[in-house]
Amino acid sequence: MNDVNDLFITKEVMHQKESTIKAYAVQYKNELLQNIIPFWTRNSKDEENGGYFTCLQRDGKVFDRDKFMWLQGRQVWCFSYLYNHVDQKSEWLDMALHGADFMEKYGRDEEGSWYFSLTADGKPLTQPYNIFSDCFAAMGFAALDKASPNSRYSEIAVTTFENIIKRQNNWKGSYNKTYPGTRPLKNFALPMILCNLSIELEHILGTEKVDEFVPSVIHEVMEVFYQPKYGLILENVLEDGSFCDSFEGRLVNPGHAIEAMWFMMDLGKRLQDEALINKACTIMLDTLEYGWDKDFGGIFYFLDIKNNPPQQLEWDQKLWWVHVEALVALAKGYAFTGNEKCYKWFKKVHDYTWQHFKDKEYGEWYGYLNRQGDPLLTLKGGKWKGCFHIPRALYQVWHTMENMNN
Repeated sequence: MNDVNDLFITKEVMHQKESTIKAYAVQYKNELLQNIIPFWTRNSKDEENGGYFTCLQRDGKVFDRDKFMWLQGRQVWCFSYLYNHVDQKSEWLDMALHGADFMEKYGRDEEGSWYFSLTADGKPLTQPYNIFSDCFAAMGFAALDKASPNSRYSEIAVTTFENIIKRQNNWKGSYNKTYPGTRPLKNFALPMILCNLSIELEHILGTEKVDEFVPSVIHEVMEVFYQPKYGLILENVLEDGSFCDSFEGRLVNPGHAIEAMWFMMDLGKRLQDEALINKACTIMLDTLEYGWDKDFGGIFYFLDIKNNPPQQLEWDQKLWWVHVEALVALAKGYAFTGNEKCYKWFKKVHDYTWQHFKDKEYGEWYGYLNRQGDPLLTLKGGKWKGCFHIPRALYQVWHTMENMNN
């Protein structure tokens, strides 16, 4: 009789979990389509000069008119991606084309590198010191080429990608402040982005080229920056991959590591590599456990791997992108492995994120909280926060959860 009762309880628990997952899928879909995207469509479009305003106050009013190329590229990608994967709405394609036209006219220097920032009408403000402008320009134009095929868009995406590869070992070039040779460090951010960027350009680059490129990026992320001794990924390592006992070398960015792990899980699915998926899932869970604030909840922004005082004064802030990327990683971790820890952690991070980041009065989400979980800034966009992490994460969780019930 107990066996029958246990079976009934197990079925009831599974049914409840399926219902919860279905409810999550609906919640994330509605938030994306009814809150986040309308906010940016309504408030960010510069009708006079082209491109997008990203410096938006809590209610969506523009408080600064400068334009940052990496955020322009991200928003082109976002609306192109929605058009490609959700619904072929003309307003979404028009929004993507609007940003791409501005970028194409004003965004690059004579060598094809993308400026960091421009004035509202397209005059260069900050030199192309930051390769992430190039990364998201390539990503944006590649997605737009899918939505509205055009040889100009594919050429911009490919030439920009090739420029990134050329610069990857010294991507700041003449703008690098570090004295050469004394402490040569490699940074995690670029390999992390390249593993996703190459897939975004696959329809242009070709599957064969991507298949050749991906293993080296996986190696960098999972073997060079991952430190088995600590079970964590470091932001900076020496050129040979060894640990550097310095401010930079001890730095852990939990959000970067967690985001990279869902990229790795996607690559694992692509390659049918269960070992890669499981390793990425384990690293993600270990990083989350390490980076979670046991006193106030939420994920720390920066930590020192030896528990020394971090160099970054903002180390204990709670940032929007860290938490939404964790939600994507946890959803995929559960979908791909069935690991119950992923499901439990998802509920925990979900509850914290929706309670503290969502602005229930004015729409969209806050970006920056203090350690206690209160908004430090009420802006909805700025120099670093734009239309990217939240919509991408909402889409990814929505579809991951939806597919779990199919």
